[in-house]
Amino acid sequence: MALTPRLDLRQSQSLVMTPQLQQAIKLLQLSNMELTAFIEQELERNPLLEREDAERGEPEPAPEPDMQPQAEEPPMLDGMTQSSAEDGMDVDYDNLYNNDSASDGIGGGEAFGQWGQSGGHHGFDDGENNLEQTVAGEISLRDHLIAQLNMDIIDPAEKLIGLHLIEMLDESGYLIGSLDELAEKLGCSVAAVEAVLVKVQRFDPIGAFARSLKECLALQLAERNRLDPAMQALLNNLEMLARRDLVGLMKVCAIDAEDLTEMIGEIKALDPKPALRFDHVVAQPVTPDVLMRRTPDGAWAVELNSDTLPRVLVNTRYYTQVADQTRKRDDKSYLTERFQSANWLVKSLHQRATTILKVAAELVRQQDAFFRLGVQHLRPLVLRDIAGAIGMHESTVSRVTSNKYISTPRGIYELKYFFTQAIGSNDGGDAHSAESVRHRIKALIEAEGKAVLSDDSIVDILKREGIDIARRTVAKYREGMNIPSSVQRRREKALGG
Repeated sequence: MALTPRLDLRQSQSLVMTPQLQQAIKLLQLSNMELTAFIEQELERNPLLEREDAERGEPEPAPEPDMQPQAEEPPMLDGMTQSSAEDGMDVDYDNLYNNDSASDGIGGGEAFGQWGQSGGHHGFDDGENNLEQTVAGEISLRDHLIAQLNMDIIDPAEKLIGLHLIEMLDESGYLIGSLDELAEKLGCSVAAVEAVLVKVQRFDPIGAFARSLKECLALQLAERNRLDPAMQALLNNLEMLARRDLVGLMKVCAIDAEDLTEMIGEIKALDPKPALRFDHVVAQPVTPDVLMRRTPDGAWAVELNSDTLPRVLVNTRYYTQVADQTRKRDDKSYLTERFQSANWLVKSLHQRATTILKVAAELVRQQDAFFRLGVQHLRPLVLRDIAGAIGMHESTVSRVTSNKYISTPRGIYELKYFFTQAIGSNDGGDAHSAESVRHRIKALIEAEGKAVLSDDSIVDILKREGIDIARRTVAKYREGMNIPSSVQRRREKALGG
C-alpha cells in the first residue's frame, strides 16, 4: 500500500476556555473573603483599577428610570453564546476549575479560655511607650511553661530535660515520643527523665505532659484531691463509660448510682486537652452574602449584602492620559491588555452579584414554607430544581451556592443547606426533606419520656405520618445526631430513675 499525502477537510466544535472566561467562572465559587483577597491582588497588579472611594467627590445624581443608560454588552468570547453571557458564564467546566482555597480549621477539641499577659512599657515617662501604645500581648504555651521551668527547677541538668519535654508536647498538651529515646539522646537515665516529668506535670495548665487521656484526667483530679480508689477505677474503665455501661461501672467501682452520677459530672468538668486554651486563632464570624427580610405585606425581600461587594472601578482618565503619551508598541500592548482586563473584571463582578441574587431569590421562593413554619417544612431540593427554574446549568448553581451564606429570620445558613435529599411518602403525597425527617426523629426521642422508643418504633410512627423510611436510615440519622441507641437510653433512664 503506497503512502501518499492528501488533504482532508474536517469540521468540529470545541469550547475555548479563554483566560477571561476562566476568571469569571472562578469568581463565582469564591467566598467573600477569598474574593476580597483576589481583588487586592488585582489592584496591585493592574494600575488601571482603583477602589470606589466615597471621598473622590459628590456622586452624580442617578438618572430617571426612563432615562437609564443602556449597559454595555460584555465582549463575546470564543465558545460563549449570548445566553451564556447573560446567565453568569453558565458553562459546565467542573474538570477545569476547582476550589482549592478551603480554609484549614483546628479540630480535636474545644478551647476552654484564653490566656495572655500585658506587654509594653508601663512607665510614666516620656519614652516611646505610653499607656495608649500599650498592647495586650498573648503568651504561647511554650513560653508559659518555660517561665515556670526557670522558676521551679534550679538544677541545670533537670532544666535541660524539662526543655526537651516541652518540645515533645503536641498542640493538645500531650507528651509524644519515648522517654527512653530522650534519655538515650541526653545520655542520662530513664529514671532521671521520669523524675523531671513528675515535676513538670505540676505546671500550669494541669494535665499537660500527660501520655494518655486517663493520665491527663488523673493529674487534674489529683490536683483537686479527688483521685480516690473509686475514681481511679472509673478512669481505668473509660471505655465502659464511652459505651454508657453504667451498671457495669457501678460494679467495678463498688459505688451506687448517686455516687456514679456525681463522679461522671466531675469527669465532664475536666479539660481533656488543656493546651488548647493557649490557641489564639480567632474564629472568624460568618458574613452573609445575601440578606433576607420580611416586607410589610408579608413577602420576602432578598438583597445582596453591600458590605461584601467589592467596589472597584476602571480609571479611564488615567488610561487616556497614559495612552496619549505611549509611543512604544510593547507599552501600548501592555496598556491595552490591562485596560481590557480591568473592564472584564468589573463586568464579571457585576455578573457574579447578579447570579448570586438570582439563585438566592429562587431558593427563598422554593423554601418559603421553611422560613414561615420551620425546619419540619424544609422541601427536598436538588441543584437541578434551581437550575431549571432560573435557566442556568447545575454547575453554575453549585458554584454560586458554595461558601455563600444568607441571613434569614431563622438564622444564617449556607446556601447549600437548602439542598437536601428526598425521602418518599407512603401515601402518594409530596416527598419529605431529609433534614426535616432528622428534626422529627430528634423531637420524638426528646419527648419519649420513660417509654424509650426503639428504631423500629420510630419507623412505625413516621410511616403513620406518611414518611416512608427504613430502619437503617433512622439509625444512621440518629447516630449522625450523636443520639444513643434505645438500649443505652434505657440504661441511663433506669439509672436516673
